[in-house]
Amino acid sequence: MVGLLSPKLKLFAEGRSKIFESLEALHLNDQKVIWMHCASLGEYEQGVPVIQALKREYPHYKILVTFFSPSGYEAKKRSTLADHIVYMPLDTPKNVNHFLTNVQPELAIFVKYEFWPNFISGLHKRKIPLLLISASFRQNQAVFKSYGKFLRDKLTLVEHFFVQDEPSRNILMSFGFDNVTMSGDTRFDRVSHQIEMDNTVEFIEEFKQKRTCIVIGSSWAEDEEIFIDFINNAPASVCFVIAPHEIKTEKIKNLQSRIQQKQVLFSEKHVFLGQEASAQVCIVDAIGYLTKLYSYADIAYVGGAMGTSGLHNILEPATFGVPILIGKNFDNFREAKQLQKLAGLFSVATKEEFGEVANHLITNKAFREKTGMIAGHFVNSNTGATAIVMDHIQRKQLLEAPRPTV
Repeated sequence: MVGLLSPKLKLFAEGRSKIFESLEALHLNDQKVIWMHCASLGEYEQGVPVIQALKREYPHYKILVTFFSPSGYEAKKRSTLADHIVYMPLDTPKNVNHFLTNVQPELAIFVKYEFWPNFISGLHKRKIPLLLISASFRQNQAVFKSYGKFLRDKLTLVEHFFVQDEPSRNILMSFGFDNVTMSGDTRFDRVSHQIEMDNTVEFIEEFKQKRTCIVIGSSWAEDEEIFIDFINNAPASVCFVIAPHEIKTEKIKNLQSRIQQKQVLFSEKHVFLGQEASAQVCIVDAIGYLTKLYSYADIAYVGGAMGTSGLHNILEPATFGVPILIGKNFDNFREAKQLQKLAGLFSVATKEEFGEVANHLITNKAFREKTGMIAGHFVNSNTGATAIVMDHIQRKQLLEAPRPTV
């Protein structure tokens, strides 16, 4: 019945029905294991640079990643970065005991703000250190209310907190926590390495030519309302690459129907071979390309903040030194507010504002390059969180060092 009501809930239930069967088949209790838990895809991206560092420094350990949400698990279940990826069982004493008996990790790492009281207690009882990385705390969270004392008491069992910012550190310290380090957000480490990767997308290479390219990433219907008119009236010297958040056929067709400029679907690029530059708009109806697409951008619009779905990742275009436009609803997005104050990002609320800012960035190259430089510097100046976490692990000897090769 649940599956009929919600495909996501069906995945949630079905995935958890096979957790222990999967774990038992892995025989992890015969191996050295590091366990990292991520709520969803965003937290996984924060965990990636730490996983990479752990694999370099402790290659004799297996890394198990768990997800709480189906969207995170489904997106990364075939990733080869971690050795094993499974769902996290529900936080009951029985499940905790079963899970930890099967996995027997030597270190547990929870990302951002995952508080599971039974798991925290279970790890402590087995003397397994727990780190909370890229943690973010706010005064209005339940854990800091009078009725949150039970959960606060559980947090005293965390070995160390690595927080994103000073307000998070101050909140913890005001409640008596002194095992807190302001490390910053590991996402900056994650995106900063992207510039060193091969970001080539061959069709886009030919599509862009020498035109000013605006890449619109993770856009929703609310975002379309402010940029469609601009696209339809843009000069031939400007081209657009649109990577919508949803690539369902009906959504793509609706977007196509509203664009009057000549366009090409990324999935049909083979039809346009040799005439890519004759189209002014490329709609990317495939997943997995957005980060690389930003490397072609002269200007980026990052979607999600015109509505209530939530602003998507602004650090991905920023790392390429690209000036960024976003919608109006971003109060809960610390990086966006910081970058706006530095003048590397612009928030727009209407299609008129979008047109005004976009035109200024297009026509004033010096202004565009200066704004992009600010965005790139913002990312570079905030890296280093992963090194701080790894230094703690090594200094505290939380893991067994690899034996030297003879």
